[in-house]
Amino acid sequence: MPFEHSRPSRSRRRPFPRVASGALLALAGLSLTLAGCMLGPDFQRPKAVVTGNYTDVTLPEKIGAAGPAGQRLRRGDDLVGDWWTLFRSPPLDRLVAEALRDSPSIAAASAALREAQKTYAANRASQLLPSVGSSFTGQRSRISGIEYGFPFGGVDYTLFNAQVNVSYNFDLFGAVRRQLEALQAQVNFQEDQLRAARLTLAGNIVTTVIRTLQLRDQIAAQRAVAAMQKESLTIIGRRFDIGAVSQADVLAQQTALAQTQAGIAGLEKQRAQLLHLLAVYLGKSPSEADLREVDTVRLTLPRDLPVSVGSELVRQRPDILASEALLHAASAQIGVATANIYPQLSLGANLGSVADTAGTMFGPNSAIWGLNAGLAQPLFHGGALDARDAAVAAFDQAAAVYRQTVLAAFANVSDALRALQFDADAAQAQSRAYEQARASQRLVAAQYRDGGASYLNLLTAQQQVRQTSVALAQARADRLADTAALFQAVGGGWWNDGRTRATPSTANGAHAPAQKDLTR
Repeated sequence: MPFEHSRPSRSRRRPFPRVASGALLALAGLSLTLAGCMLGPDFQRPKAVVTGNYTDVTLPEKIGAAGPAGQRLRRGDDLVGDWWTLFRSPPLDRLVAEALRDSPSIAAASAALREAQKTYAANRASQLLPSVGSSFTGQRSRISGIEYGFPFGGVDYTLFNAQVNVSYNFDLFGAVRRQLEALQAQVNFQEDQLRAARLTLAGNIVTTVIRTLQLRDQIAAQRAVAAMQKESLTIIGRRFDIGAVSQADVLAQQTALAQTQAGIAGLEKQRAQLLHLLAVYLGKSPSEADLREVDTVRLTLPRDLPVSVGSELVRQRPDILASEALLHAASAQIGVATANIYPQLSLGANLGSVADTAGTMFGPNSAIWGLNAGLAQPLFHGGALDARDAAVAAFDQAAAVYRQTVLAAFANVSDALRALQFDADAAQAQSRAYEQARASQRLVAAQYRDGGASYLNLLTAQQQVRQTSVALAQARADRLADTAALFQAVGGGWWNDGRTRATPSTANGAHAPAQKDLTR
Protein backbone atom coordinates (compact mmCIF):
# COMPACT_ATOMS: atom_id res chain seq x y z
CA MET A 1 0.00 0.00 0.00
CA PRO A 2 1.21 3.53 -0.68
CA PHE A 3 1.10 4.45 3.03
CA GLU A 4 3.63 1.84 4.21
CA HIS A 5 6.81 3.88 4.08
CA SER A 6 8.30 2.62 7.40
CA ARG A 7 11.65 0.91 7.21
CA PRO A 8 11.50 -2.80 8.12
CA SER A 9 12.54 -3.46 11.72
CA ARG A 10 12.64 -6.38 14.11
CA SER A 11 10.93 -4.26 16.74
CA ARG A 12 7.19 -4.46 17.17
CA ARG A 13 5.57 -2.32 14.48
CA ARG A 14 2.55 -0.14 15.02
CA PRO A 15 -0.65 -1.43 13.47
CA PHE A 16 -1.57 1.78 11.63
CA PRO A 17 -0.58 0.94 8.04
CA ARG A 18 -2.68 -2.22 8.04
CA VAL A 19 -5.62 -0.61 9.84
CA ALA A 20 -5.50 2.54 7.72
CA SER A 21 -5.14 0.55 4.54
CA GLY A 22 -8.10 -1.60 5.44
CA ALA A 23 -10.23 1.45 6.14
CA LEU A 24 -9.21 3.06 2.88
CA LEU A 25 -9.98 -0.12 0.97
CA ALA A 26 -13.38 -0.40 2.59
CA LEU A 27 -14.31 3.19 1.77
CA ALA A 28 -12.91 2.85 -1.73
CA GLY A 29 -15.03 -0.25 -2.23
CA LEU A 30 -18.07 1.66 -0.98
CA SER A 31 -17.34 4.50 -3.39
CA LEU A 32 -17.02 2.09 -6.30
CA THR A 33 -20.30 0.47 -5.30
CA LEU A 34 -22.04 3.85 -5.32
CA ALA A 35 -20.18 5.14 -8.37
CA GLY A 36 -22.87 3.86 -10.67
CA CYS A 37 -25.40 6.20 -9.09
CA MET A 38 -25.72 9.27 -11.29
CA LEU A 39 -28.62 11.58 -10.66
CA GLY A 40 -30.24 13.64 -13.36
CA PRO A 41 -31.42 12.68 -16.86
CA ASP A 42 -29.28 10.59 -19.19
CA PHE A 43 -28.86 12.55 -22.40
CA GLN A 44 -30.62 11.22 -25.48
CA ARG A 45 -29.75 12.63 -28.89
CA PRO A 46 -32.74 14.34 -30.50
CA LYS A 47 -34.55 12.15 -32.97
CA ALA A 48 -33.48 12.60 -36.55
CA VAL A 49 -35.85 14.51 -38.78
CA VAL A 50 -37.54 12.33 -41.37
CA THR A 51 -38.58 14.26 -44.45
CA GLY A 52 -38.82 13.42 -48.10
CA ASN A 53 -38.37 16.93 -49.49
CA TYR A 54 -36.79 20.14 -48.35
CA THR A 55 -39.28 22.28 -50.28
CA ASP A 56 -43.04 22.29 -50.69
CA VAL A 57 -42.64 21.40 -54.37
CA THR A 58 -40.91 18.52 -56.07
CA LEU A 59 -37.76 19.77 -57.73
CA PRO A 60 -36.70 18.31 -61.07
CA GLU A 61 -33.68 16.06 -61.13
CA LYS A 62 -32.08 18.17 -63.85
CA ILE A 63 -31.57 21.89 -63.39
CA GLY A 64 -30.79 24.23 -66.23
CA ALA A 65 -30.11 23.43 -69.86
CA ALA A 66 -28.58 20.22 -71.09
CA GLY A 67 -24.83 20.17 -71.63
CA PRO A 68 -22.16 22.05 -69.65
CA ALA A 69 -24.69 24.54 -68.28
CA GLY A 70 -26.93 21.81 -66.82
CA GLN A 71 -26.78 20.41 -63.31
CA ARG A 72 -28.25 17.30 -61.75
CA LEU A 73 -29.43 16.77 -58.16
CA ARG A 74 -27.99 13.66 -56.53
CA ARG A 75 -30.29 13.00 -53.59
CA GLY A 76 -28.63 11.00 -50.83
CA ASP A 77 -25.13 11.27 -52.33
CA ASP A 78 -22.22 12.24 -50.11
CA LEU A 79 -20.22 15.44 -50.47
CA VAL A 80 -16.42 15.52 -50.53
CA GLY A 81 -14.69 17.32 -47.68
CA ASP A 82 -12.82 19.72 -49.97
CA TRP A 83 -16.01 20.65 -51.82
CA TRP A 84 -14.49 23.77 -53.40
CA THR A 85 -12.38 21.52 -55.63
CA LEU A 86 -15.57 20.63 -57.52
CA PHE A 87 -15.23 24.00 -59.28
CA ARG A 88 -12.02 22.66 -60.86
CA SER A 89 -9.86 25.70 -60.28
CA PRO A 90 -6.34 25.10 -58.89
CA PRO A 91 -5.88 28.82 -58.07
CA LEU A 92 -9.09 28.73 -56.01
CA ASP A 93 -7.89 25.57 -54.24
CA ARG A 94 -4.65 27.32 -53.29
CA LEU A 95 -6.51 30.36 -51.96
CA VAL A 96 -8.75 28.23 -49.75
CA ALA A 97 -5.78 26.21 -48.46
CA GLU A 98 -3.90 29.41 -47.63
CA ALA A 99 -6.90 30.86 -45.81
CA LEU A 100 -7.49 27.71 -43.75
CA ARG A 101 -3.81 27.77 -42.77
CA ASP A 102 -3.33 31.45 -41.96
CA SER A 103 -6.72 32.94 -41.06
CA PRO A 104 -6.97 34.43 -37.52
CA SER A 105 -10.56 33.21 -37.26
CA ILE A 106 -9.38 29.61 -37.62
CA ALA A 107 -6.56 30.21 -35.16
CA ALA A 108 -9.04 31.61 -32.63
CA ALA A 109 -11.42 28.65 -33.03
CA SER A 110 -8.50 26.22 -32.73
CA ALA A 111 -7.31 27.90 -29.53
CA ALA A 112 -10.84 27.73 -28.08
CA LEU A 113 -10.91 23.99 -28.80
CA ARG A 114 -7.52 23.44 -27.13
CA GLU A 115 -8.71 25.39 -24.11
CA ALA A 116 -11.83 23.22 -23.81
CA GLN A 117 -9.77 20.02 -24.17
CA LYS A 118 -7.26 21.09 -21.51
CA THR A 119 -10.02 22.24 -19.17
CA TYR A 120 -11.70 18.85 -19.46
CA ALA A 121 -8.41 16.99 -18.91
CA ALA A 122 -7.51 19.13 -15.89
CA ASN A 123 -10.89 18.67 -14.24
CA ARG A 124 -10.95 14.95 -14.95
CA ALA A 125 -7.54 14.46 -13.34
CA SER A 126 -8.27 16.68 -10.33
CA GLN A 127 -11.80 15.46 -9.55
CA LEU A 128 -11.69 11.72 -10.26
CA LEU A 129 -8.30 10.93 -8.73
CA PRO A 130 -7.25 11.26 -5.06
CA SER A 131 -5.24 14.28 -4.04
CA VAL A 132 -1.80 13.26 -2.77
CA GLY A 133 0.73 15.56 -1.15
CA SER A 134 3.93 15.24 0.81
CA SER A 135 5.89 17.45 3.16
CA PHE A 136 9.19 17.41 5.00
CA THR A 137 10.31 19.87 7.64
CA GLY A 138 13.39 20.15 9.80
CA GLN A 139 13.38 22.36 12.89
CA ARG A 140 16.08 23.40 15.38
CA SER A 141 14.62 25.04 18.52
CA ARG A 142 15.40 26.01 22.10
CA ILE A 143 12.96 25.94 24.99
CA SER A 144 13.27 27.77 28.27
CA GLY A 145 14.45 25.68 31.21
CA ILE A 146 12.63 27.91 33.70
CA GLU A 147 9.28 27.23 32.06
CA TYR A 148 9.72 23.46 32.32
CA GLY A 149 11.66 23.41 35.62
CA PHE A 150 15.02 22.38 34.21
CA PRO A 151 17.83 23.32 36.64
CA PHE A 152 20.42 23.84 33.95
CA GLY A 153 18.76 26.48 31.79
CA GLY A 154 17.38 26.07 28.30
CA VAL A 155 17.31 22.94 26.18
CA ASP A 156 18.13 22.74 22.46
CA TYR A 157 16.42 20.11 20.33
CA THR A 158 16.00 19.09 16.70
CA LEU A 159 12.79 17.80 15.14
CA PHE A 160 12.30 16.22 11.73
CA ASN A 161 8.80 15.66 10.36
CA ALA A 162 7.93 13.85 7.10
CA GLN A 163 4.32 13.17 6.03
CA VAL A 164 2.25 11.95 3.13
CA ASN A 165 -1.34 13.25 2.93
CA VAL A 166 -4.11 11.72 0.85
CA SER A 167 -7.64 13.08 0.42
CA TYR A 168 -10.53 12.02 -1.77
CA ASN A 169 -14.06 13.27 -2.35
CA PHE A 170 -16.38 10.41 -3.23
CA ASP A 171 -18.73 11.10 -6.13
CA LEU A 172 -21.62 9.25 -4.55
CA PHE A 173 -24.40 10.79 -6.63
CA GLY A 174 -22.57 11.64 -9.84
CA ALA A 175 -22.07 15.40 -9.47
CA VAL A 176 -18.45 15.17 -10.60
CA ARG A 177 -19.18 12.80 -13.45
CA ARG A 178 -22.07 14.94 -14.65
CA GLN A 179 -19.83 18.00 -14.53
CA LEU A 180 -17.22 16.17 -16.60
CA GLU A 181 -19.98 15.12 -18.99
CA ALA A 182 -20.87 18.80 -19.41
CA LEU A 183 -17.21 19.68 -19.99
CA GLN A 184 -16.91 16.93 -22.62
CA ALA A 185 -19.97 18.40 -24.33
CA GLN A 186 -18.21 21.75 -24.34
CA VAL A 187 -15.26 20.10 -26.08
CA ASN A 188 -17.65 18.73 -28.71
CA PHE A 189 -19.18 22.19 -29.04
CA GLN A 190 -15.79 23.77 -29.73
CA GLU A 191 -15.01 21.01 -32.23
CA ASP A 192 -18.14 21.88 -34.15
CA GLN A 193 -17.43 25.59 -33.84
CA LEU A 194 -14.06 24.99 -35.46
CA ARG A 195 -15.70 23.00 -38.25
CA ALA A 196 -18.25 25.78 -38.71
CA ALA A 197 -15.45 28.36 -38.86
CA ARG A 198 -13.61 26.33 -41.51
CA LEU A 199 -16.80 25.88 -43.53
CA THR A 200 -17.70 29.57 -43.26
CA LEU A 201 -14.21 30.70 -44.24
CA ALA A 202 -14.05 28.38 -47.24
CA GLY A 203 -17.51 29.55 -48.29
CA ASN A 204 -16.50 33.20 -47.93
CA ILE A 205 -13.40 32.63 -50.06
CA VAL A 206 -15.36 30.88 -52.81
CA THR A 207 -18.19 33.42 -52.79
CA THR A 208 -15.79 36.38 -52.79
CA VAL A 209 -13.83 34.93 -55.70
CA ILE A 210 -17.08 34.33 -57.60
CA ARG A 211 -18.21 37.92 -57.08
CA THR A 212 -14.75 39.17 -58.04
CA LEU A 213 -14.97 37.22 -61.29
CA GLN A 214 -18.48 38.55 -61.84
CA LEU A 215 -17.19 42.10 -61.59
CA ARG A 216 -14.29 41.24 -63.85
CA ASP A 217 -16.70 39.97 -66.51
CA GLN A 218 -18.98 42.97 -66.04
CA ILE A 219 -16.05 45.35 -66.40
CA ALA A 220 -14.95 43.57 -69.58
CA ALA A 221 -18.50 43.74 -70.95
CA GLN A 222 -18.80 47.43 -70.09
CA ARG A 223 -15.48 48.17 -71.76
CA ALA A 224 -16.72 46.41 -74.87
CA VAL A 225 -19.85 48.56 -74.74
CA ALA A 226 -17.70 51.66 -74.26
CA ALA A 227 -15.62 50.72 -77.31
CA MET A 228 -18.83 50.27 -79.28
CA GLN A 229 -20.08 53.64 -78.08
CA LYS A 230 -16.81 55.32 -79.06
CA GLU A 231 -17.11 53.85 -82.53
CA SER A 232 -20.69 55.10 -82.76
CA LEU A 233 -19.59 58.52 -81.51
CA THR A 234 -17.08 58.70 -84.38
CA ILE A 235 -19.79 57.88 -86.88
CA ILE A 236 -22.18 60.42 -85.32
CA GLY A 237 -19.44 63.05 -85.39
CA ARG A 238 -18.89 62.51 -89.09
CA ARG A 239 -22.60 62.74 -89.80
CA PHE A 240 -22.78 65.89 -87.71
CA ASP A 241 -19.98 67.39 -89.82
CA ILE A 242 -22.04 66.92 -92.97
CA GLY A 243 -25.21 68.14 -91.27
CA ALA A 244 -26.99 64.77 -91.22
CA VAL A 245 -27.58 64.86 -87.43
CA SER A 246 -27.95 67.55 -84.84
CA GLN A 247 -25.51 68.46 -82.09
CA ALA A 248 -28.02 67.02 -79.59
CA ASP A 249 -27.29 63.56 -81.01
CA VAL A 250 -23.57 64.10 -80.50
CA LEU A 251 -24.09 65.25 -76.92
CA ALA A 252 -26.43 62.35 -76.18
CA GLN A 253 -23.83 59.83 -77.39
CA GLN A 254 -21.11 61.53 -75.36
CA THR A 255 -23.35 61.34 -72.32
CA ALA A 256 -24.00 57.62 -72.87
CA LEU A 257 -20.27 56.98 -73.20
CA ALA A 258 -19.52 58.95 -70.03
CA GLN A 259 -22.18 56.98 -68.11
CA THR A 260 -20.66 53.71 -69.23
CA GLN A 261 -17.19 54.86 -68.18
CA ALA A 262 -18.56 55.99 -64.81
CA GLY A 263 -20.16 52.58 -64.39
CA ILE A 264 -16.83 50.92 -65.10
CA ALA A 265 -15.17 53.02 -62.38
CA GLY A 266 -17.87 51.99 -59.91
CA LEU A 267 -17.38 48.32 -60.74
CA GLU A 268 -13.60 48.71 -60.36
CA LYS A 269 -14.15 50.16 -56.90
CA GLN A 270 -16.35 47.23 -55.88
CA ARG A 271 -13.80 44.76 -57.18
CA ALA A 272 -10.97 46.45 -55.28
CA GLN A 273 -13.00 46.27 -52.08
CA LEU A 274 -13.69 42.57 -52.62
CA LEU A 275 -9.98 41.93 -53.13
CA HIS A 276 -9.25 43.74 -49.87
CA LEU A 277 -11.83 41.54 -48.13
CA LEU A 278 -10.27 38.46 -49.69
CA ALA A 279 -6.88 39.50 -48.30
CA VAL A 280 -8.38 39.66 -44.80
CA TYR A 281 -9.82 36.16 -45.24
CA LEU A 282 -6.33 35.01 -46.16
CA GLY A 283 -4.97 36.45 -42.91
CA LYS A 284 -3.09 39.32 -44.55
CA SER A 285 -3.44 43.04 -44.97
CA PRO A 286 -4.44 44.30 -48.45
CA SER A 287 -0.90 45.61 -49.00
CA GLU A 288 0.69 42.24 -48.14
CA ALA A 289 -1.57 39.89 -50.08
CA ASP A 290 -0.54 38.84 -53.58
CA LEU A 291 -3.89 38.44 -55.33
CA ARG A 292 -2.72 38.57 -58.92
CA GLU A 293 -3.65 34.91 -59.19
CA VAL A 294 -7.33 35.83 -58.85
CA ASP A 295 -7.24 37.17 -62.40
CA THR A 296 -6.33 33.69 -63.64
CA VAL A 297 -9.20 31.92 -61.89
CA ARG A 298 -11.61 30.05 -64.12
CA LEU A 299 -14.50 28.23 -62.47
CA THR A 300 -16.41 25.29 -63.88
CA LEU A 301 -20.04 24.85 -62.85
CA PRO A 302 -20.28 21.44 -61.09
CA ARG A 303 -22.55 19.07 -62.98
CA ASP A 304 -23.53 16.84 -60.03
CA LEU A 305 -24.98 18.29 -56.81
CA PRO A 306 -24.99 15.89 -53.82
CA VAL A 307 -27.94 16.59 -51.51
CA SER A 308 -28.13 14.90 -48.09
CA VAL A 309 -31.47 13.64 -46.85
CA GLY A 310 -32.97 15.37 -43.84
CA SER A 311 -32.08 12.63 -41.34
CA GLU A 312 -28.42 12.95 -42.33
CA LEU A 313 -28.40 16.74 -42.37
CA VAL A 314 -28.95 16.98 -38.60
CA ARG A 315 -25.95 14.70 -38.06
CA GLN A 316 -23.69 16.63 -40.42
CA ARG A 317 -24.19 20.39 -40.19
CA PRO A 318 -21.68 21.85 -37.71
CA ASP A 319 -24.14 24.43 -36.37
CA ILE A 320 -26.71 21.72 -35.58
CA LEU A 321 -24.07 19.53 -33.92
CA ALA A 322 -22.83 22.52 -31.90
CA SER A 323 -26.38 23.24 -30.74
CA GLU A 324 -26.78 19.57 -29.82
CA ALA A 325 -23.56 19.71 -27.77
CA LEU A 326 -24.91 22.69 -25.81
CA LEU A 327 -28.14 20.75 -25.25
CA HIS A 328 -26.08 17.85 -23.90
CA ALA A 329 -24.17 20.19 -21.57
CA ALA A 330 -27.44 21.64 -20.27
CA SER A 331 -28.76 18.11 -19.61
CA ALA A 332 -25.63 17.26 -17.61
CA GLN A 333 -25.99 20.42 -15.53
CA ILE A 334 -29.39 19.17 -14.35
CA GLY A 335 -27.58 16.16 -12.90
CA VAL A 336 -25.01 18.41 -11.24
CA ALA A 337 -27.69 20.56 -9.63
CA THR A 338 -29.64 17.46 -8.50
CA ALA A 339 -26.60 15.74 -6.99
CA ASN A 340 -25.71 18.86 -5.01
CA ILE A 341 -28.89 18.39 -2.97
CA TYR A 342 -27.58 15.12 -1.50
CA PRO A 343 -24.78 14.40 1.01
CA GLN A 344 -21.13 14.59 0.03
CA LEU A 345 -18.55 12.23 1.51
CA SER A 346 -14.84 12.96 1.81
CA LEU A 347 -11.98 10.93 3.27
CA GLY A 348 -8.49 11.94 4.28
CA ALA A 349 -5.46 10.15 5.66
CA ASN A 350 -1.90 11.02 6.58
CA LEU A 351 1.12 8.93 7.44
CA GLY A 352 4.47 10.19 8.49
CA SER A 353 7.40 10.07 10.85
CA VAL A 354 8.68 12.40 13.56
CA ALA A 355 12.21 12.03 14.98
CA ASP A 356 14.89 14.07 16.67
CA THR A 357 17.63 12.84 14.35
CA ALA A 358 17.73 12.07 10.66
CA GLY A 359 19.00 8.59 11.39
CA THR A 360 15.95 7.61 13.40
CA MET A 361 13.46 8.84 10.80
CA PHE A 362 10.99 6.13 9.76
CA GLY A 363 11.99 4.03 12.74
CA PRO A 364 9.49 1.74 14.48
CA ASN A 365 8.64 4.27 17.17
CA SER A 366 8.55 7.41 15.04
CA ALA A 367 5.40 6.74 12.98
CA ILE A 368 2.48 9.16 13.14
CA TRP A 369 -0.82 8.76 11.31
CA GLY A 370 -4.34 10.05 11.12
CA LEU A 371 -7.65 9.30 9.44
CA ASN A 372 -10.52 11.68 8.88
CA ALA A 373 -13.87 11.39 7.19
CA GLY A 374 -16.43 14.06 6.49
CA LEU A 375 -20.08 13.95 5.54
CA ALA A 376 -21.73 17.19 4.43
CA GLN A 377 -25.50 17.23 4.35
CA PRO A 378 -27.39 20.36 3.25
CA LEU A 379 -29.96 21.32 5.88
CA PHE A 380 -31.93 23.80 3.78
CA HIS A 381 -32.81 22.76 0.21
CA GLY A 382 -34.55 25.88 -1.06
CA GLY A 383 -31.55 27.28 -2.92
CA ALA A 384 -30.54 23.88 -4.28
CA LEU A 385 -34.02 23.21 -5.59
CA ASP A 386 -34.05 26.61 -7.25
CA ALA A 387 -30.69 25.79 -8.83
CA ARG A 388 -32.12 22.55 -10.23
CA ASP A 389 -35.17 24.38 -11.58
CA ALA A 390 -32.82 26.90 -13.21
CA ALA A 391 -30.87 24.05 -14.82
CA VAL A 392 -34.12 22.57 -16.16
CA ALA A 393 -35.08 25.97 -17.59
CA ALA A 394 -31.64 26.26 -19.22
CA PHE A 395 -32.16 22.83 -20.78
CA ASP A 396 -35.55 23.87 -22.14
CA GLN A 397 -33.94 26.97 -23.63
CA ALA A 398 -31.17 24.90 -25.24
CA ALA A 399 -33.81 22.52 -26.65
CA ALA A 400 -35.71 25.43 -28.20
CA VAL A 401 -32.49 26.83 -29.69
CA TYR A 402 -31.69 23.40 -31.11
CA ARG A 403 -35.09 23.16 -32.80
CA GLN A 404 -34.68 26.66 -34.21
CA THR A 405 -31.21 25.77 -35.54
CA VAL A 406 -32.59 22.69 -37.28
CA LEU A 407 -35.42 24.69 -38.85
CA ALA A 408 -32.97 27.34 -40.06
CA ALA A 409 -30.73 24.62 -41.54
CA PHE A 410 -33.60 23.12 -43.51
CA ALA A 411 -34.54 26.60 -44.71
CA ASN A 412 -30.94 27.15 -45.89
CA VAL A 413 -31.02 23.98 -47.97
CA SER A 414 -34.46 24.86 -49.32
CA ASP A 415 -33.31 28.37 -50.26
CA ALA A 416 -30.25 27.01 -52.06
CA LEU A 417 -32.26 24.44 -53.99
CA ARG A 418 -34.89 26.92 -55.15
CA ALA A 419 -32.23 29.50 -55.98
CA LEU A 420 -30.47 26.94 -58.16
CA GLN A 421 -33.69 26.31 -60.05
CA PHE A 422 -34.76 29.92 -60.51
CA ASP A 423 -31.29 31.30 -61.22
CA ALA A 424 -30.68 28.59 -63.83
CA ASP A 425 -33.87 29.70 -65.60
CA ALA A 426 -32.84 33.35 -65.22
CA ALA A 427 -29.37 32.67 -66.63
CA GLN A 428 -30.85 31.02 -69.71
CA ALA A 429 -33.21 33.95 -70.23
CA GLN A 430 -30.42 36.49 -69.71
CA SER A 431 -28.21 34.65 -72.20
CA ARG A 432 -30.97 34.82 -74.80
CA ALA A 433 -31.59 38.49 -74.00
CA TYR A 434 -27.91 39.34 -74.40
CA GLU A 435 -27.60 37.53 -77.72
CA GLN A 436 -30.74 39.25 -79.01
CA ALA A 437 -29.51 42.65 -77.80
CA ARG A 438 -26.16 42.14 -79.52
CA ALA A 439 -27.83 41.08 -82.74
CA SER A 440 -30.21 44.03 -82.57
CA GLN A 441 -27.33 46.44 -81.91
CA ARG A 442 -25.35 45.19 -84.90
CA LEU A 443 -28.39 45.50 -87.12
CA VAL A 444 -29.30 49.00 -85.91
CA ALA A 445 -25.66 50.16 -86.16
CA ALA A 446 -25.49 49.01 -89.79
CA GLN A 447 -28.83 50.68 -90.55
CA TYR A 448 -27.69 53.88 -88.83
CA ARG A 449 -24.53 54.02 -90.94
CA ASP A 450 -26.69 53.67 -94.05
CA GLY A 451 -29.21 56.22 -92.80
CA GLY A 452 -31.98 53.66 -92.31
CA ALA A 453 -32.31 54.05 -88.51
CA SER A 454 -32.57 56.99 -86.17
CA TYR A 455 -30.06 57.86 -83.52
CA LEU A 456 -32.68 57.06 -80.87
CA ASN A 457 -32.85 53.49 -82.21
CA LEU A 458 -29.06 53.23 -81.99
CA LEU A 459 -28.93 54.61 -78.46
CA THR A 460 -31.66 52.24 -77.31
CA ALA A 461 -29.84 49.26 -78.81
CA GLN A 462 -26.60 50.23 -77.08
CA GLN A 463 -28.29 50.60 -73.72
CA GLN A 464 -29.87 47.17 -74.10
CA VAL A 465 -26.47 45.61 -74.77
CA ARG A 466 -25.04 47.40 -71.76
CA GLN A 467 -27.80 46.26 -69.44
CA THR A 468 -28.00 42.67 -70.65
CA SER A 469 -24.21 42.17 -70.52
CA VAL A 470 -24.14 43.22 -66.86
CA ALA A 471 -27.18 41.07 -66.04
CA LEU A 472 -25.71 38.03 -67.81
CA ALA A 473 -22.45 38.23 -65.86
CA GLN A 474 -24.42 38.43 -62.62
CA ALA A 475 -26.69 35.54 -63.60
CA ARG A 476 -23.71 33.30 -64.32
CA ALA A 477 -22.08 34.25 -61.03
CA ASP A 478 -25.36 33.61 -59.19
CA ARG A 479 -25.40 30.02 -60.41
CA LEU A 480 -21.88 29.45 -59.11
CA ALA A 481 -22.73 31.14 -55.81
CA ASP A 482 -25.93 29.09 -55.46
CA THR A 483 -23.91 25.90 -55.92
CA ALA A 484 -21.42 26.97 -53.23
CA ALA A 485 -24.32 27.88 -50.94
CA LEU A 486 -25.84 24.41 -51.37
CA PHE A 487 -22.53 22.72 -50.53
CA GLN A 488 -22.33 24.81 -47.36
CA ALA A 489 -25.98 24.25 -46.47
CA VAL A 490 -25.60 20.45 -46.46
CA GLY A 491 -22.64 20.71 -44.07
CA GLY A 492 -19.58 21.01 -46.29
CA GLY A 493 -18.59 17.32 -46.23
CA TRP A 494 -16.22 17.72 -43.24
CA TRP A 495 -16.86 14.08 -42.31
CA ASN A 496 -14.96 13.07 -45.46
CA ASP A 497 -11.86 15.22 -44.93
CA GLY A 498 -10.00 12.81 -42.65
CA ARG A 499 -10.78 14.74 -39.47
CA THR A 500 -13.18 12.53 -37.52
CA ARG A 501 -15.33 13.82 -34.70
CA ALA A 502 -15.04 12.38 -31.25
CA THR A 503 -17.75 9.85 -30.56
CA PRO A 504 -20.63 11.70 -28.90
CA SER A 505 -21.23 11.03 -25.22
CA THR A 506 -23.45 8.02 -24.75
CA ALA A 507 -26.85 8.14 -23.17
CA ASN A 508 -25.61 6.80 -19.81
CA GLY A 509 -23.16 9.64 -19.38
CA ALA A 510 -20.00 7.87 -20.52
CA HIS A 511 -17.37 10.20 -21.82
CA ALA A 512 -16.19 10.34 -25.40
CA PRO A 513 -12.67 9.15 -26.20
CA ALA A 514 -9.91 11.59 -26.92
CA GLN A 515 -10.38 13.63 -30.06
CA LYS A 516 -8.11 13.76 -33.05
CA ASP A 517 -6.38 17.08 -33.42
CA LEU A 518 -8.66 19.33 -35.46
CA THR A 519 -6.45 22.38 -35.07
CA ARG A 520 -3.88 21.35 -37.66
